Amino acid sequence: MASSSRTPGAPSARPAHPNPVFRRLRGSRSPGEFATAVRRAAREIGEQVSCDARYIGRVESGEIRCPNYAYERVFLHMFPGRTLTDLGFAAREDVRGRGRRPAPADTPHDAPLPAGTPGAPRPPGTAGSAGTPGAPEPLSTPRPHSDIDEESDVLRRAFMIGGPVTAAAALGHGPDSVPAQRRRRVGDAEVAAVEEAVRRIRLLDDRHGGDGLYQQAAQPLRAAYALLDSGTAARASTAHRLHAGAGELAISVGWLAHDSGRFDEARSHYAEALATARVAGDPGLEAHAFCNSSFLARDAGRHREAVRTAQAGQQAAREVRSPRLLALLALREAGGWAGLGDRSSCEQSLARAHGHFARGPAGTDPEWMSFFAEPELEALQAQCWSALGEWARAARHARRAATLQDHRFTRNLALYRAELACDLARAGAPDEAAAAGDEVLALLGHVRSSRIHAMLADTAAALRPHRAASGVGGFLERYEGAAHRA
Repeated sequence: MASSSRTPGAPSARPAHPNPVFRRLRGSRSPGEFATAVRRAAREIGEQVSCDARYIGRVESGEIRCPNYAYERVFLHMFPGRTLTDLGFAAREDVRGRGRRPAPADTPHDAPLPAGTPGAPRPPGTAGSAGTPGAPEPLSTPRPHSDIDEESDVLRRAFMIGGPVTAAAALGHGPDSVPAQRRRRVGDAEVAAVEEAVRRIRLLDDRHGGDGLYQQAAQPLRAAYALLDSGTAARASTAHRLHAGAGELAISVGWLAHDSGRFDEARSHYAEALATARVAGDPGLEAHAFCNSSFLARDAGRHREAVRTAQAGQQAAREVRSPRLLALLALREAGGWAGLGDRSSCEQSLARAHGHFARGPAGTDPEWMSFFAEPELEALQAQCWSALGEWARAARHARRAATLQDHRFTRNLALYRAELACDLARAGAPDEAAAAGDEVLALLGHVRSSRIHAMLADTAAALRPHRAASGVGGFLERYEGAAHRA
C-alpha cells in the first residue's frame, strides 16, 4: 500500500513504549481481573468506565500513553498519593503533541468554519445536524481528551462526526461499492474508531436517553459496516475486533431506537448484530444480541419470544463464563414469563438470576455490562412483579432501585423513579406516586426517553381519578404542562 501524503507539521507516528510500572501494579491478577477492579473502583467514585482486558493490554503495551480524564480519576483513586507519571503514563501535554487545543468556548461563535471541517454547519436537512436549543450533547461534540493516540484522532472524528461518507473518505473508500483490487487494509486505528464510537454512544445514552441520539448514532453504524464490506483486515485478530465492534455498535444503535420507541428499527439492528455474531463465531456478541432482543420483545408484548430469545442467550453465554451475564439473561427470561402470567416459571428464573448474581463480578464480564449492578437487579424484579399485578411488591423493588442508583446516571435514575411512580399509583398510594412522578419531571430537562414518557403517561392516567388526593392535582398539572411542551 502506498504511503499517504502527510500535511506539513502533522505529528508523525510514534512507536509505542511498554508501561512496566502499570504492569507491576497489576501484580498477579489477570488483565480481566484487573479490569474488573478498575470498574469497581470507578463505581466507588461515581464514574463509569468501560474497562476490559483489552484496554489493560493497550495500557501495558504503551498504546495508551495517557488515559482520558475519567480513567485518570479512577486510577488515582485506586493508587492514592500517586500521579499519572508515577503510574508510568506520559504527561498529557506531551501526548497531545501541539499543546492544548482550543475548547469550543475559545472559538468566537460567529467565526464560520470551512466547509467540510468537523463541526462546521451542515446544509439544512442534512442528517445529523445539531443546534436545537436544550438538546442533549450530540455525538459530534468535539472531545479534547481521548485515550487513543493522536494518530487515531482523524479516524475517530470521522466516525463521531462525519458519518459513513467521511469515514469512507478517510479510509480511501467512496460511498459506492469498492472493487476488490482497490480495497484498503483495515488496521488498529480504524477498529479503535469503531470501538470508541460504541463507548461514546453508551456514555451519552447513560446521560440523556435514546431520543435525539438515534439519528446521529446511525451514521457511525453505517460507516462500521462499510468497513466490513469494503475493507480487508491485516490480521485475523483485527478482523475479529472489527466484527465485534460493528456488532456492538449495531446493538447500541438498536438500543437507542428501542429507548425512543422505534421498535421495528431496533429489531432490525439487533438482528444485524446477531448475524454478525454468527459470522464471526462470537458467543459473547451473540448473547448480547439475544439479551437485547428479549428485552425488546417483552416491551413489544411478544412475551413468548422474550422467553425464547433469553434462553437462547443463556445457551450462548455459557461459553463466556460470566455469572453476571447469565444473571441478566435469567432476568430477561423472568420478564417474559411474567408477561405470560406464569408466576411459577418467573420465580424460578428470578431464583437463578439471584444465584448467578451472588457469585459477584468476574474478569470475564463483558465490557457493556458496566450498568448491571444491584439497582438494575432490583428494577428488573420490579418490572416482573408489576407485570404479574403485584403492585406493592413491585414498588418495594423499584424504590430500592431508585435509592441505590448513583444520581450521576440520570437516565436510569429517571427510569427507576418512573417505575416507582407507576407501581405506587396502581398500589393505591396516589400521594406517594405523585411525589415520585414529580421527581421524574424534574429530570426531564436532562433526559429524553420515550420509554420514560410512556411510563409517566401511565402514571398520570392511573392518578386522574385521585386528583383530590394530596399532591396529585399539582403533579397532574405539571405533567400536562410538560407533555404539552414536548
